[in-house]
Amino acid sequence: MVIGLSLTVAHLIGIPITGTSVNPARSLGPALIVGGTALSQVWLFIVAPLVGGIAAAGLHWLVYPRPGPGKTLAAEPPAGTPAA
Repeated sequence: MVIGLSLTVAHLIGIPITGTSVNPARSLGPALIVGGTALSQVWLFIVAPLVGGIAAAGLHWLVYPRPGPGKTLAAEPPAGTPAA
């Protein structure tokens, strides 16, 4: 539901401005056939998702850092509790 609504909003806003293509494969095919300006702009549809993926991975590493050596993700047992 959220994805469908997000795409609907993206299209409603973007179609009057740029024609909106939110699928890189859908952008590349016509650009190869038409050439010209379409082909000179298609790089953005390839690079932008890669940059977004790298940014998301970096944000994930910042929010959920890896534990240091010898540490685990499990909670520490309370003091005085024998280790399992």
